[in-house]
Amino acid sequence: MKRLTLVLGLAVLGLAGGAQASSFIGTTDAIGGSLVNSIEGTSDATSSIGNDKVVLDARDDAASFVASDGVTRGVQLEAALQHIREQLPELQATDMQLAEAILAL
Repeated sequence: MKRLTLVLGLAVLGLAGGAQASSFIGTTDAIGGSLVNSIEGTSDATSSIGNDKVVLDARDDAASFVASDGVTRGVQLEAALQHIREQLPELQATDMQLAEAILAL
């Protein structure tokens, strides 16, 4: 009887661990998919200005901005963000999304 209880207990723990792992994978897949979609949408919108010197010159600043989670804001990135918003006033994107799109150019 103790053996049966032990086996059932281990089985339940194994199932719970598997469910938790698949839940984590599902969550990370959903978040990753949302991020990719937002970046692709922003990238599509900014591709029309992808050959613009102001935007291309801001790639290093954009990399620093993304790497620092928005703390480091360079002058060239600020100019590029302003330029993009002037060229595409209908674009609804955060500074982080635009910086990521600049990096994707």
